[in-house]
Amino acid sequence: MGRAVYGTIDIIEDLIESGKSILILGRPGIGKTTMLREAARILAENKRVVIVDTSNEIGGDGDVPHPAVGRARRMQVAQPSLQHEVMIEAVENHNPEVIVIDEIGRELEAAAARTIAERGVQLIGTAHGKTLENLMMNPTLSDLIGGIESVTLSDEEARRRGTQKTVLERRAPPTFDVLIEIVERDRLMIHADVSNAVDTAVRGQPVQAELRYSDDEGELHVEKPQPMPMASFVPQGLRRGPGGANAAGMNGGSEVIPIRGGNRRVQTLRQMSAPPEMNEYDAPTPVAGGGHGSVRVFPYGVARNRLTQAAKRLNVPVVVARDLSEADVVITLRAYYRNRQQVIQDAEQHGMPIYVLRANTINQMENSLAELFNLSLDASRGNADVYAGQAQAAIDAVLNGQRYVDLPPAPASMRRVQHELARESNLISQSFGKDPNRRVRIYRE
Repeated sequence: MGRAVYGTIDIIEDLIESGKSILILGRPGIGKTTMLREAARILAENKRVVIVDTSNEIGGDGDVPHPAVGRARRMQVAQPSLQHEVMIEAVENHNPEVIVIDEIGRELEAAAARTIAERGVQLIGTAHGKTLENLMMNPTLSDLIGGIESVTLSDEEARRRGTQKTVLERRAPPTFDVLIEIVERDRLMIHADVSNAVDTAVRGQPVQAELRYSDDEGELHVEKPQPMPMASFVPQGLRRGPGGANAAGMNGGSEVIPIRGGNRRVQTLRQMSAPPEMNEYDAPTPVAGGGHGSVRVFPYGVARNRLTQAAKRLNVPVVVARDLSEADVVITLRAYYRNRQQVIQDAEQHGMPIYVLRANTINQMENSLAELFNLSLDASRGNADVYAGQAQAAIDAVLNGQRYVDLPPAPASMRRVQHELARESNLISQSFGKDPNRRVRIYRE
């Protein structure tokens, strides 16, 4: 009878024996307890395993444990409401290396599980749910994956992140290192790093997981989320020529990151939006001239308001995407790129061009956008600097006591820049007049 459960843990035996705490997630009746029982038997061959057996589901009803749990020691729970106390007693009095607990469902049990994990004991447990998102939305069990809380950012930090001031973040390190979602009895989704998975989810990004399943012949298959070969966008001005010159040092633009696996031809903007019959060696044409539509840019770790301001100053059709799935191009900082953040891996997997900035400044963003749209940066920046300088002079005059200042007529794109500068200085700005003589007035409230 004990052999009936043999083999149910083969698909994750490497994870069970890794020493990491593992949470098995699944709906009722899908086989969580059967898998837990088999895990206890395997681990008990070489480690001290204690089973906290609520309702005698794991070891069976009776004084002698079911042979399917092997050498594991069983601690019966008199009442389900006392399960958390038995969990703590198991740690304090029985010197376990592994504790196995079925159906963590109450807040006190979640707290006891955290205490066990923080004492250096491997914890193998189960909980009801279908996906990681279910746990995140469950106020009782969310602490098992670190807990989710609402955080209010400072104005500076919100601008740096390009987000609202109130965001969701993981509150603490997760209790469990690995999360296993049971899709079907022989089909599992593995989150090998719960911390990274939760952080990715609260940012609203797709969470990748490893798929494991067994076919009709009993053969195990593992499909890991592999990033595709690097397809980062390298602007023409930054490519190294035969002489080894690198324009990044001359114009202060985005940095060229070496592509893993040797030199490869990378996508340009025209290749992304060109019809199939276009020759890939054709030189890209400017987007701002109207030959292409707007470019959807996803800023990761880059201030959205600064990116918008840089686009306005260059008068280029940029739409700031709120989600990676909506974007054509990713702009990020060097630190995020070098740390191989999950968003960067997702972008590479989808073959999406990536710009890497050295700093989170408007100047860096302007350089990247100018190269993205194949613009001559000197003329565009020169005009923008003139209008911005006029606005800054007016702002200084109003702050020094002048009632209001009318700026010279400016194009719509430059007026937007002037309004932005006034808003950053906590002043009021208003456009009046008709083009081409429409201008901005800056004043106090």
